[in-house]
Amino acid sequence: MSLRNWLGTSYLASADKDPEQAATDAAAIVVISDDSRLRQSLRDLLQAYEHLCFGANDCASALALHQRQPADLMVVDLQHPRANEHALRQLRKILPQIPLLLISSSADPATARRFLELGASQHLRKPFVPEELLTVIDTLVQRQRMEQRMAEIHQQLTASEQRHRFFVNNSPDVIYMLDTDGHFVFVNERVTTLLGHPADQLIGRHYSELVHPDDREAVRFAFSERRTGLRASHGIECRLLPSSAANDAAAEAVVIELSAMGIYSHPDQHPQRQFIGTYGVARDISARKQAEAQLQFQLSHDLLTRLPNRALFHDRLKQAIAQAHRNQGGLAVLYLDLDRFKVINDSLGHQVGDQLLQSVAQRVRGCLRESDTLARVGGDEFNLLLPGIRNDQDAATSADKILKALETPIELEGVEVFTSCSIGIALYPRDGETLDQLVRHADTAMYQVKKRGKNSYQFYHPAMKNLHSRHLTLENGLRRALDEDQLCLHFQPQMAVDSGEVTGVEALLRWQHPEQGLVMPDEFIPLSEESGLIAPMGRWVLDHACSVLADWSRHGLRDLTLAVNVSARELLQNDFNRYVLDTLERHGVAAHQLELEITENVLMQDMDQAVSKLRALAEQGIRVAVDDFGTGYSSLSYLQRLPLDTLKVDRSFISAITTADERNAIVTAIVAMARGLGLNLVAEGVESDAQLRYLQGLGCPKVQGYLIGRPMPPQELLRRLIA
Repeated sequence: MSLRNWLGTSYLASADKDPEQAATDAAAIVVISDDSRLRQSLRDLLQAYEHLCFGANDCASALALHQRQPADLMVVDLQHPRANEHALRQLRKILPQIPLLLISSSADPATARRFLELGASQHLRKPFVPEELLTVIDTLVQRQRMEQRMAEIHQQLTASEQRHRFFVNNSPDVIYMLDTDGHFVFVNERVTTLLGHPADQLIGRHYSELVHPDDREAVRFAFSERRTGLRASHGIECRLLPSSAANDAAAEAVVIELSAMGIYSHPDQHPQRQFIGTYGVARDISARKQAEAQLQFQLSHDLLTRLPNRALFHDRLKQAIAQAHRNQGGLAVLYLDLDRFKVINDSLGHQVGDQLLQSVAQRVRGCLRESDTLARVGGDEFNLLLPGIRNDQDAATSADKILKALETPIELEGVEVFTSCSIGIALYPRDGETLDQLVRHADTAMYQVKKRGKNSYQFYHPAMKNLHSRHLTLENGLRRALDEDQLCLHFQPQMAVDSGEVTGVEALLRWQHPEQGLVMPDEFIPLSEESGLIAPMGRWVLDHACSVLADWSRHGLRDLTLAVNVSARELLQNDFNRYVLDTLERHGVAAHQLELEITENVLMQDMDQAVSKLRALAEQGIRVAVDDFGTGYSSLSYLQRLPLDTLKVDRSFISAITTADERNAIVTAIVAMARGLGLNLVAEGVESDAQLRYLQGLGCPKVQGYLIGRPMPPQELLRRLIA
């Protein structure tokens, strides 16, 4: 029988369907049958219908075919029922998702039900018409494809949900949903890492349990936000409580930035858009707030001492002035400047200097009230605001406490450092009604303390204004002094005690100001050090002093020693030695006639470099003296390191001598030390016969002072020396 006759016209009509539709419905089908003729007939039928069909005589062959070409459907036709049962079990176990169509000749409903229980998708009893077979196959294939598609969709949805949950739970922000009453219906796991609350335990709890009590009212509407779009809540800051806050009231709250919007039902469900809850995102901004606070602190504080800086001090002073004006009260501004800080900083190093500033700041803070403000406004300068000051005594009491607190030495890296401060005080409204006036007048008063001897305090007085103006005038005119030949030298003689002869002179700088008159060194030398002019001024002194000494030599005074003071800035210049030697050569002055006077503080600027340079000069015959000996704060070990020739006893020790027969332990010790070290000795500031006799009795070889001769111009001293 031909295939056309077996199929009949009904099938041929269906086989003439649209080829595109046929291609879409085509499936891969495996026919399992031990009847080769049926197997071939079914293959011809299914292939005529555009299906891809394979034949297999048993399950093993069918599984092998499936491995090469996955099947959409398997048709099972085995003659023995037991074989069918075994095939169904095996196929269903291995291929649980593949539809199985069982063809058999059994008409027993129980048998058919048994096959379905074993895993057959459908049972078709032979004989059947082709249309019935094709319809069943199409139904099973379409159902299989639909189930497969649904499985894929479900898998995609599951994967999408997993990705969504992953993103949500691993979000750096807390993401939550509230119901209409403000209870959590969802919150991601970020809440656990951020606050310590297990996410599942928050479901059903009210949001306010997490909000800091002080912030609940401010954020009530944000957490219960009903608005959407641009009108919704954005960037609202508040604090959330960690889980530890339940047992520790001091637990630090977490600062968050909240954005929230209302959630409404879909129009298909409720045409009126019913409000169903709130969706929100809480972002931890603690690090940002800390960074902002740190930046603000840096902008308003000194990072070394952690004190307010000038800007913050001025802001607080403005507020204090306004408050004092309203209350008709008073306040005080103190200007504090550390004494000898530069010497300590340069000699012991900047690290020790920084530690000293920190220690001083801590000690001064310990003397103050909570309402007072101490600020660092410069290298070693501090401003202090004392609000609520009623009179001078209140301010003086605070100043005394500060001076007392600094009396105890400060130990820094194993070294005891002594420091003090000079304090100027200005009162509101007596000494000024504005910020600038008060600070400026306190500074002026402090400057007077510096001139008077330091380590004290001084109230501002209007008479100081002229002194301060003079200071500014001198500072501005100092640069012109060198260029306009306003500087001059005076010379003070040094006398040998045993012979009474003048054996040397000290060159002393004077400033003949065109408006202020004669300005003494103690007034303009500190200005020259601050302005950096001390080095060129020192070279001017050395050049002119050698010129004078050369002129005196031409008048027969060839054995005089010329003493010239040298500053630290001069000594530490790279070409200092070369300039000294060139100056001597230019004026024809012998090296042994020049004596360079340095102070102990100059040595402490850079001991190694100072010793190296002075040794090199000493090898050329130049003499070295230590001026103001006994007033420094360094170790006496430098006496053995330096190529010294002379010690000069400071005038402060000599002035204490009132009678020739009294005992002065310090002067006696210095004289004995100089004799023991084989050094020459010059006592400065000798002004009375009693002092001269006392020094003569100790065996001091040289003296200098008003008793011997005042500093005088070179021509006047020359006339005296050659008289």
